[in-house]
Amino acid sequence: MKAEAPIAQLTAAAYHIPTETPEADGTFEWDATTLVVVHVQAAGKTGLGYTYNAGATAELIRTVLAPVLMHADAFDIPSAHRAMQRSVRNIGRSGVAATAIAAIDVALWDLKAKLLDLPLATLLGVVRRQVPVYGSGGFTNYDESRLLSQLASWVEDEGCRWVKMKVGQHPVEDPMRIQAARTALGRVPLFVDANGAFEPGDAIRFATACRSNGVTWLEEPVSSDDLKGLRHVRQRIPRGIEVAAGEYSYSLDDVERMLESGAVDVQQVDATRCLGVTGFLAAGSLCEAHHTDLSGHCAPSLHLHAACAVPRLRHLEYFFDHVRIEQMLFDGAARARDGLLEPDWARPGIGLELKEADARQYLMAVSS
Repeated sequence: MKAEAPIAQLTAAAYHIPTETPEADGTFEWDATTLVVVHVQAAGKTGLGYTYNAGATAELIRTVLAPVLMHADAFDIPSAHRAMQRSVRNIGRSGVAATAIAAIDVALWDLKAKLLDLPLATLLGVVRRQVPVYGSGGFTNYDESRLLSQLASWVEDEGCRWVKMKVGQHPVEDPMRIQAARTALGRVPLFVDANGAFEPGDAIRFATACRSNGVTWLEEPVSSDDLKGLRHVRQRIPRGIEVAAGEYSYSLDDVERMLESGAVDVQQVDATRCLGVTGFLAAGSLCEAHHTDLSGHCAPSLHLHAACAVPRLRHLEYFFDHVRIEQMLFDGAARARDGLLEPDWARPGIGLELKEADARQYLMAVSS
């Protein structure tokens, strides 16, 4: 069958963007973020997608995935998705390959909605018109003043209903940091994220100390690879604290295993890792089947339209670094108001366009 809208071009570029200041969490330190942006052209329209990973992701897109999709029908996203997954079989589907597929998949959905002149949420089916967000950052290398200022700004300036801080790098100091945050925030629910820093026994003791300071969410207390350990922690921590994990799910198999294991109260999914909009929607169906809420991880502007369409969404993560990058480099980036994000219903697709001139200074060289 002849393609109705054959893909004419697919490009990828990587941008290395310094952080505002050095940052750290329970297991990692960094001073820059790499953004990989994809553009797909068909029938006179251009779709945009992106992910956050090493510059090698862009090289994989250019050399392996783009040739597979040339002249394919931009309207037939399921066929494109299958073709991309087959093409990385011997490379390994998780990690870099999954994020590369994710960026292209988002661009294909953006393109399809633009070809139909619809906001993507309208194309997918609108379950909700606004999406709640929680402020996220509170890095472990922040001093107390910086920590409290950032947490307070999400509540006071953008109306976030919850805020999250990082823990685990200095566990002896964390209870004091958490107590200071609780005092400053009043009744606003406080989340903490250990990024897999603890062993199960230490995580249980830490959660017990957290409960007295009103912590309601403990994210990745142990590595997400340790599903038995996560379940062990979940079953033994004080009532009133939910365990969340799943940001490193790269496939529906990863999401299914985590849900089946009983390791989490809330399943996190990241469309920039878990195979794009297609993967995010499918993960949403799995969460509904398991009667478990889904929380979108980071990249709020990219997730927004898909988050309007999944049935059991809890909230999106309004992550400091990604909000900053989206505001810097994308026209149409969403901004929280009263703790909510809402798509611009007048813009087709995901409503974003790369600010090419502003992004150019961060462009990484293409390997030969």
